[in-house]
Amino acid sequence: MKESGNNESGRALSAAANNGINGRIFRTMAGAAALAVIISAPLAPWRFTTGLLVGGVLSLVNHYWMRTSISAGFDLALGQDTKPQIKLVQYVLRYFVVGGIVFALYQLDIVSLPATVAGLCSFVAALFVEALREFYFAIIRREEIN
Repeated sequence: MKESGNNESGRALSAAANNGINGRIFRTMAGAAALAVIISAPLAPWRFTTGLLVGGVLSLVNHYWMRTSISAGFDLALGQDTKPQIKLVQYVLRYFVVGGIVFALYQLDIVSLPATVAGLCSFVAALFVEALREFYFAIIRREEIN
């Protein structure tokens, strides 16, 4: 069976993850977190602003980490990778790392817990922006996008 051009390197899903929708979501997450921190800086206490900043950064790291571990899992399932077990463990480990960092910073009274959770929700804002973008192209302009 002939392989497609994207699959020749054995990392089709990994390569595709860096393009298109994942890139837009990552950039929108960064923009949403930055906007929240900029608006919060002059208006809110420093712990709240720090919580938004930490939550936004952890959200970006978590998104990247999740994307790489999921692509490793699919590569394993498709028989394209030889050592994905470490990345599959990272899929679960990332929750403990993010939770441990948030817990430690909260215990040290550096961040506000609600603000940190709000910063972690930058993924939700990015999904809404992407949904509105898709809605615009599908309904208003009547075209499909990739």
